[in-house]
Amino acid sequence: MELIRVDTQKAYQRLHRLIATLQLAPGSPIDEGRLAQELDMGLTPIREALKLLVHDNLVEVSPHGGIFVSAVDLSDLRQISELRRLLESFCAQQAALRATPDDLAILEALRQEQAAIPPDDSQRWFDLDHKFHQAIARAAHNKYLAQTLERFFGLSQRLWYLALPHLGFLPASVEVHLDLVDAIKSRDAGRAEALMSAHVKDFYDRVHQILQG
Repeated sequence: MELIRVDTQKAYQRLHRLIATLQLAPGSPIDEGRLAQELDMGLTPIREALKLLVHDNLVEVSPHGGIFVSAVDLSDLRQISELRRLLESFCAQQAALRATPDDLAILEALRQEQAAIPPDDSQRWFDLDHKFHQAIARAAHNKYLAQTLERFFGLSQRLWYLALPHLGFLPASVEVHLDLVDAIKSRDAGRAEALMSAHVKDFYDRVHQILQG
């Protein structure tokens, strides 16, 4: 998004957040003028941001010209999980090989932050998990990989928010972060890859069970 105007970036970020957190519900119609008024932004950046969100598969334009928030489907979760498992595993492997001292310091700080989160605060556990994955992606030092992973996170985030009230398993699920940091610090690429693969699969399997039930 380097070449996109600043006001469009702001509109994109705000709309993305509203869609990801279900404040703009799946399948709901989008009124550009109303959004511009509610967000106190110009109509042009709103329209440009919506075009970007269409590209992200978060917004759809109907054949009749209406604009809607894209629907969510369990089949989307399966397809996204397949790709994320491959990409996140490769990312952890590369992080173990390429992480700098600064990268390792950030991962250690996140590990300490994790230890301070109350077990019942699902939102904070969810946010911390995202920050961990972002930090590992940066430590892999491949900007295209990091950008791709962030896009897939945006696609799956709505499904996770649907399941958020039932994510009591998160503290146990993200305990693997502690082992991942150790594997990356010790440059054990094979172990980092295996840990991340199991972590992503377990998380998606549990969310799928919740949503299916």
